[in-house]
Amino acid sequence: MKSQLNGANFQRLIEPLRQRVAPLWQKVEAYYGQRPRWLLAIHAIAGMAVLGVFSLFILAVLIYTGALGRLPGYPELRGIQNYNASEVYAEGDVLLGKYYIENRINADFEEISPDLINALVATEDARFFEHGGIDLRAALRVVVKSLLLSDESSGGGSTLSQQLAKNLYPRRDYVMLSMLVNKMREMMIARRLEKVYTKEELLRLYLNTVSFSENIFGIKVAAQRFFNKAPGQLSVEEAAVLVGMLKATTYYNPVRYPERAQERRNLVIGQMARYGYLSDAARDSLQALPL
Repeated sequence: MKSQLNGANFQRLIEPLRQRVAPLWQKVEAYYGQRPRWLLAIHAIAGMAVLGVFSLFILAVLIYTGALGRLPGYPELRGIQNYNASEVYAEGDVLLGKYYIENRINADFEEISPDLINALVATEDARFFEHGGIDLRAALRVVVKSLLLSDESSGGGSTLSQQLAKNLYPRRDYVMLSMLVNKMREMMIARRLEKVYTKEELLRLYLNTVSFSENIFGIKVAAQRFFNKAPGQLSVEEAAVLVGMLKATTYYNPVRYPERAQERRNLVIGQMARYGYLSDAARDSLQALPL
């Protein structure tokens, strides 16, 4: 009896609302009932698109305001410092050993081979000197060529500045939205990095930050480990090997997997020729070299 009474009360409460909504609902049914299905489909797609854009806007606001984790400010970004290994020398400049948290010796931009810079830009971010941290054209190209056409030469969707942001501030777990939120965070940090540093400073910071597996950090230690050279002495093909490792440092390790490393090196050399850093003849001769 009590449940029936409650049900009757509920019906009486919602009846005025139902009467107000009913005419509006009849108009909606009349409008859409006279429309072809393809038009209804377009309306549905447009509605979902608007909802998606609005959701992205809200998500961007939450990220920007720090509701989903603090974003580094400009003072923090200006003060970035990588861990540097301490080297112990005996008399006569004989290296006795090193102690470190991360095995890294920072290199100045002037110490880095131009061929290495060219290989990095051609492979990872061909429009690096043109954009301000975010390259929407490159991202669209990757979606079309990599996902639809399975073309691995299309490069990565993230700019070097976005990759640097990812290396400096590791990704967090946001459950189902992890990829989207982290990508948007990296875009925002990349924009701030571009305002703090010059392009040359960003390249130096990037090459000093990246890992080359085997607890090797930065281009200076990597060049010494794999080629027993300073980064300014690397040849084109050697620079291409190290840049090629950045895609997957263990998988393309030239010591452990020389065939994979050579294949990846040749792809990097091909990218250098594609963007005008090498002639076609130089590309062919370099790709023919053993590792």
